[in-house]
Order: sequence, then C-alpha cells, then structure tokens
Amino acid sequence: YREFISICVQDPRLHKSDLWHTYVDYEICIRTNSMCFRKKTSYVRRRYSDFVWLRQCLAQNALIIDLPKLPPWNPFFSLKNSHQVTQRMKGLQEFLEIVLHTPLLLSDSRLHLFLQSDLSLKKIAKCALGQTRYTVAEAIQRSSSGCLSPLDKASCDSDCESSSSSGLGLSIDTPFRRSSRPSFQSSDRDLELCSCLSESSSQAAEP
Repeated sequence: YREFISICVQDPRLHKSDLWHTYVDYEICIRTNSMCFRKKTSYVRRRYSDFVWLRQCLAQNALIIDLPKLPPWNPFFSLKNSHQVTQRMKGLQEFLEIVLHTPLLLSDSRLHLFLQSDLSLKKIAKCALGQTRYTVAEAIQRSSSGCLSPLDKASCDSDCESSSSSGLGLSIDTPFRRSSRPSFQSSDRDLELCSCLSESSSQAAEP
C-alpha cells in the first residue's frame, strides 16, 4: 500500500469582475488516498492572486522553510496566448506539488481549505482562526467542490493519471510511501496534520 497525491491544474477560464476588468482562474483537481486529506477526490477553482495569498500564508506559518516560487506575474498575460497559459499552469502545479511534499506545510488548515473548499480567501482565514460557526472539516465536507458528476470524475481521473497529458491539462502523479508519511502532535495553536480534518476536530486558532 502506497499513498499518493495526484494534482492537476487545468481548464483556464476567463471571468469579468466588472466592465473593465477580467481575470483567469484555474481548476485544481486532487485525487489521493492519503489520510491527510478529508476528500479523496476534489476540485476547486482558484486564480493566480489566490496562489499569491496562499504562499504568503504558508510563509507566515513556516518561517524556516524555503518555499517554492510561483510563476512570475505578467501584466500582459492573455488567455489567448496558449504558451503563457500553459507555462503559468505548469508553474502553479509545480508550486503545489512541492508544497504537498513538505510535511510541515500540510499541517496548515488554510492549505486544505484552499484546495478542497469553496470558501473565499477571507472566509478561509476566519475559519482557520476559529472565527466561523463551522469547523475546517465541516467547511470541506459541505463544499460542493468534491461532488463530481460521473462525467467530470472520469475526465479528472483521465487527466490526473496520465503523466503525459497534452493540451492545457497538466498532471503530476506524486507517490508517497506509507512509512515516510509525517505525523504531527496536536496542539492548541495548530491543527494536527490528519486529525484536523476529522469530524471530531475542534476549532483552533493559528498564530
């Protein structure tokens, strides 16, 4: 038995925030058998600026870790430029892959909410601090991001399991040996790596 986490950053979409401004977001699809994740299959949409926020949060919680870099911000980024889109998705996916290889970062509840819930960034921060009526586990469980239709699930499975997927769907399969899975002691300040995502987890304040 080997643990694995498959990460796909795919399906870029253009949105209008108002009459003059647009932005692009991406689907993050996760398939895993790891006990560290509440949902074994999930997908959520996040934009580039959301990743910037996540990296800042992780940096605050793990000062001694050299965090991976995000792909550089490009003021001339265009969804019509397939090379730019592909390179950005590749960079975002590589960022997540390295983060999920780092045991200390996996203990941050904001990371799990970012990847497996529909919460906005503001609500993620409040939930992690115990300032919401719902726990981290409840937020993830109630999220519609893991409710895949058979068609969507088949598409996600295909993209994630292929190590050489073409087009704009990029995938990386990351095997984890069970013996190397990290464990964390619970504390009043941080949510434990795995138990924080169980039904019995309590609201905890993060530093």
